[in-house]
Amino acid sequence: MILDKVDYRYSPGTAYEKHALREVSLKIDDGQFIGIIGHTGSGKSTLIQHLNGLIKATSGAIYYNGEDIYDKDYDLRKLRQKVGLVFQYPEHQLFETTIFKDVCFGPKNQGLSQKDAELKAFEALRAVGLPEKLWYQSPFELSGGQKRRVAISGVLAMKPEMLILDEPTAGLDPKGRDEILDQVAKMHRELKMTVILVSHSMEDVANYVERLIVMNRGQVMLDGTPREVFAHYNELEAVGLSAPQVTYLMHELRKKGLPVDVNATTMEEAKDSILKLFGAK
Repeated sequence: MILDKVDYRYSPGTAYEKHALREVSLKIDDGQFIGIIGHTGSGKSTLIQHLNGLIKATSGAIYYNGEDIYDKDYDLRKLRQKVGLVFQYPEHQLFETTIFKDVCFGPKNQGLSQKDAELKAFEALRAVGLPEKLWYQSPFELSGGQKRRVAISGVLAMKPEMLILDEPTAGLDPKGRDEILDQVAKMHRELKMTVILVSHSMEDVANYVERLIVMNRGQVMLDGTPREVFAHYNELEAVGLSAPQVTYLMHELRKKGLPVDVNATTMEEAKDSILKLFGAK
């Protein structure tokens, strides 16, 4: 997917006009695991809603598989089948009497037969790691983390090429958060799909994504690996963000005279650097 100078204004020409995106240009390669961070109002949620055509740019262009999604003959319904978007608290959208029926809904809406829809639902529920003994229960009897898995599987059942998750761990306890993100990482590896994770947790993006995009005032402020981005932690702090806590710890150790890796962004990287310092393997 390519975004070319995408600009967006809410309520243009009125007293409520807000310039949400300012000529954003990005190239999203197939199979990448991308994180998007930014403070409230930075444009990250507006940006991801452009990726499956929910919002149309005020100006600029978006190309998916070489096709202009704003072309008058382009089928946006086809795009939304390829680019799946899971909003915050997606479990609020569960409505069927059983989990399995809920996950079947999307494929059936695509025109698949009952048998094929059930096959897609089976694959999707297996992919998110939900125990089979729960599939025929009401979704409203599940824990918050389990409901989140069901909601994600409902999008997965439609076989998207790109999965966008807007704060998928919002409201979950630490155990539920880790389970969801581990499962998303597993799906990314096994299904080889492009994953875009919007998060406010620096630790989460440091641990899981390979590329990190920082949004600020409707623009791309930084774009690189987590190590590259968090090396600019002073600039991030200036716009209300931060680096992972382990990065600050490593800087403190360096100030104490220890030659550790100050660009470490995960506990594993920090551990390796400290063990190396003391000659351990």
